[in-house]
Amino acid sequence: MFRLRSFRACCSRRLFHSGAVSRDQVLDQLQTCSAEDQVFDVVGRNKAKLSASHVSYAIGQLWKFQRERPHMLRTIEQVRNHPQFLTLQVLAENKISLMDDASVVDMLYGVLRLQVEHHDSLVQQLVTEAWNRLERFQMATLSKFAVCLSDQFLQHSPLMGQITQIVSQRLDSIQDARVLTPLMNSMFVLVSPQLRDALFKKADFLLAKANPLHFNNPRRVVQFIRNVKQIHRPLLEKCNQLLLQNVPRMDVEHISIILGLYHSMQYNNCDFRLAVRQRLMELVDTSTDPATFTKLFASLGPIAGQGVREGLESTALLLADELNPHQALGVVETMEEMQCRNLQLINKMAAVLLKNLETYRAVEITRITQYLILLHCQNPEIFSRLKAKLLNYLQGSVYPYEVTMLTRVLSVLPSPRPDEAVLSRVNAVIPQCNLNDLNTYAMVVAKWIRNDPSYRHNTSSKYVRLLQTLNRCSRERLHSFESLDVVLEEVKCLSGEWFDEMLLEESMVTMQKLIDQISWTNVHELGVYLTRTNYFCAALMDRIASVTIENIDKIHYSATYSIMLPFAVLNYDPPKAEEFLDVCIRHFTPYISSFDPHLLVLLAYALALADYFPEEVVREIFNVDFLAKLDAQLETFPDGLNMRIRLRLMELNRAVCLECPEFQVPWFHERYCKQLQKRANSSISPAQQQIHKMLGDVLGGMNCAKVGVLTPYFYTVDFELVLDRHLHPVPYSEPIQLQISENGNVHWQSGSTDRERMELPPGARRIALEFLDSKSFCKNSWHMKGEAMMKKRHLEMLGYHVLQIPHFEWNSMELSSEDAWKEYLRKKIFSEVP
Repeated sequence: MFRLRSFRACCSRRLFHSGAVSRDQVLDQLQTCSAEDQVFDVVGRNKAKLSASHVSYAIGQLWKFQRERPHMLRTIEQVRNHPQFLTLQVLAENKISLMDDASVVDMLYGVLRLQVEHHDSLVQQLVTEAWNRLERFQMATLSKFAVCLSDQFLQHSPLMGQITQIVSQRLDSIQDARVLTPLMNSMFVLVSPQLRDALFKKADFLLAKANPLHFNNPRRVVQFIRNVKQIHRPLLEKCNQLLLQNVPRMDVEHISIILGLYHSMQYNNCDFRLAVRQRLMELVDTSTDPATFTKLFASLGPIAGQGVREGLESTALLLADELNPHQALGVVETMEEMQCRNLQLINKMAAVLLKNLETYRAVEITRITQYLILLHCQNPEIFSRLKAKLLNYLQGSVYPYEVTMLTRVLSVLPSPRPDEAVLSRVNAVIPQCNLNDLNTYAMVVAKWIRNDPSYRHNTSSKYVRLLQTLNRCSRERLHSFESLDVVLEEVKCLSGEWFDEMLLEESMVTMQKLIDQISWTNVHELGVYLTRTNYFCAALMDRIASVTIENIDKIHYSATYSIMLPFAVLNYDPPKAEEFLDVCIRHFTPYISSFDPHLLVLLAYALALADYFPEEVVREIFNVDFLAKLDAQLETFPDGLNMRIRLRLMELNRAVCLECPEFQVPWFHERYCKQLQKRANSSISPAQQQIHKMLGDVLGGMNCAKVGVLTPYFYTVDFELVLDRHLHPVPYSEPIQLQISENGNVHWQSGSTDRERMELPPGARRIALEFLDSKSFCKNSWHMKGEAMMKKRHLEMLGYHVLQIPHFEWNSMELSSEDAWKEYLRKKIFSEVP
């Protein structure tokens, strides 16, 4: 028994000793390190003992310590310049072949995060080794390697192409969103439409399984959607919901990134916007360093109330001297978006920008110039320096988009005529430009012509030749298109006189040639284009309607607004008009609670133009909770958009009260309309003055017609008159006076701002005579638009007989004398009134 115990004790001692000897003491020491100096100390004392795994672990620890610190407290440069870091680099190069697959990629990831130069031999060898092993990588390792390649700007490389092919073949094997989403953003430039759609589907599936607290996954999916320029609405909204859940956990940097992505896609979500505003206001007191404050200022400033904005501006003024050049530019950009009028802050930021002017690239110089002009900066020195920089960059630029950008900004700076170097560069790049750039040059040339007095004396000048070149190149480019999607992409932002005269009709002709390419994927974009240009094209609109009816189940519910809009605004009923609108209404109705409040108001107004008032939509809008949410959302909008939505809500409220009294929606815009009336410019046009004078002659006295009459529900009628049962004019009892204001505007005083209405004699008719200018008609025809038709409908409901004077009739050659105009009015009034 004693011998047995002795044997067991001996064995135990041997086993214990053997375990102690086999332990990796160097690894133990590295694992106990809590700072970079300790890691370097271990490396310095154990150079000869360091294995591949030791080197990999040491690099990983160095990055881990840096990652755990705020950006402003990181010491990456000191780490990289430490002598023992060079030791690690040399050892890593010598031991690459001994590393396993994951260690190779981890090592590459770590050294890139520690900002080792991309051309460093270690980075090059790690990339080469990883490429040699690419086919056997696990998908998680492949994902991390793809991120490393993106960090080195190798998105277009053959190596990334190989990774894209592997992902396409092995997509089904990926079961973790944290593996998929970095891959998506690394290889987005190389994905085919088929792979893009497969990635959308896979991301949708994996996000449903992923931990909802990992908000980087949906954020990366949003980034991919933005990068591929293909808005997948269902997936985008799923990501938004996941991000919304995580807003209370987000810091300023995360919020700033997400808002930037949303802004670039023109995506708006009321709930996210309001939640973010609340979260950012909670973070104001802790965002005191320049880096964090700059992001806070950019994110919160445009959506905050006036009091918060003033506080942010005060803090920006205090931190201005501590901002680096990039941060200063970000602050000025936000100030312009906020329409800042704080002269002290504007002047201070201009001084900071001037101090750093030599560090900015061409695109940044153009942005600075543009922002300072819009901020009404009064600093001649900085504008002089900016102009010199712009000219210098322009003379050396060979990129068409850059030449266009620089020329456009130069044209807004004071100058009697363009520099010859500018004209030379413009002429050189015009044949390479897209339609948007060509349109920009047309607007620039128009400015040059206005500012250069020599143009009047030289009709065959350089400007004429430049315009001829622009016209020729734009037509050639437009006629060369074979894809409707490409056409829509190039023309969607075009505007201005040159575009209207030279390209608008040509663009419609091109689209009609490609009419068979109109599909459920692009009907909403085509609808937006037709609405924006006010161009009436029955063939295109008929095709939009038929495609929508056939494919409504494939179209996202929110896209129905832009699809229906041209039909409402341009007042057009396609074949099967009732079916078309009913299909759209049935499609979006189940989702009305998911619409952003402002978008639902715009949608309902568009339907009102078309004389449609779905009860579910009306009741959704006109309830206290919805209106409170709308008010909160509008507080985050720029002033112009805020005012537009409030005006549309008033017009919708008026339409519902007049056309759907059975809904019992109250008229609650009386006070709002009175405030609008006080601010409105009551001057009338020369044509209206002319008509009023002639009405006096036709009707037998100036007191037989009122000008600018305010009706119930606050419509303004150009001229009101009353005819008795025998069609004789009934004079108004009060005199009508003409007043001319100090600025020369003509105003008519007839008591017409008072909505008290004269009682009609038995059998008399109240006549509304409306002068319709060009805004009441489509751009290319005399087809009346929906807004003018709705006003006519409503005035008739208010008891008026409505007579309309189209501008093209009043200004026609047939009516070229005073007698002809009077005869026209006489026939209009006495022949068209039953």
